[in-house]
Amino acid sequence: MKNQNLLKTITPYLYLVPAFLLFAIFVFFPFGKTLYLSLHTTDPNGDVSFFNGFNNYINILTSANFMNSLKVTFKYAILIVAGSIFMGLVTALFANEKVAGMSIFRSIYALPMAISSASVAIVFTFIFHPSLGMLNYLLKTNIAWLIDIKYALMSVSIVTIWMNIGLNFIFILAALQSVDSSLYEAAAIDGAKFLRKHWSITLPSISPTLFFLLIINVINSFQAYAQINLMTKGGPGKATSVIVYEIYQEAFMNNRFGIACTESVILFVIILILTLLQFKLEKKVNY
Repeated sequence: MKNQNLLKTITPYLYLVPAFLLFAIFVFFPFGKTLYLSLHTTDPNGDVSFFNGFNNYINILTSANFMNSLKVTFKYAILIVAGSIFMGLVTALFANEKVAGMSIFRSIYALPMAISSASVAIVFTFIFHPSLGMLNYLLKTNIAWLIDIKYALMSVSIVTIWMNIGLNFIFILAALQSVDSSLYEAAAIDGAKFLRKHWSITLPSISPTLFFLLIINVINSFQAYAQINLMTKGGPGKATSVIVYEIYQEAFMNNRFGIACTESVILFVIILILTLLQFKLEKKVNY
């Protein structure tokens, strides 16, 4: 009897063992190793040379390069989060209308999710090309979009926003379809216009989904790398050198793995703080 009770008690935890092993191997151990290396100086092979304490953190937090990458990352994140959620909302509102052939548009809006960031970056690099690019041809301009400090970050942000629209579109569209249609009918009877209906009914009704997407988009924007590496290499003049690209440079270009691990830990702390601050806003979400 005791064995049966024991088996019932431990059975739920046994189902968690495979997941725990995967997390231990691919999340907990790498994170622990990163913390360990962040407190040490490493040789070009990544092996520990000597214990450095918190000197790495002091050096990073007083580094002009890292402070620049931090500023660029926050600018980039603001552009990405605001732009991708707004565009996802607009396209979802349009796709939620009952119009013939709307399923085609829904597929087109979700298409960016199926394309790798590397492929998107290469295509947009040609589009933004100063002499051969389609964008300058259509706008009748002669702007060096990716090598001009004024436009480089904005150009990469536009690409990332386009890449993120698909995910935001799908979640927001699903949320819109769960909104009670009788609320819109009542608002129409009261004479509410288009913007008033969506401000007073749609946004409060889908606020849990918007809150979820806010967290996801903030995290993704702070982890952007592929499009920046392929399109600008962090330039011009470090105008697009976000934190993740700075980590890549320190680790694989400068062979300073201890410094790269330190920057990774700082990035983790920043994302954690931002996520906790966002959860403070959860009381404004209508469940």
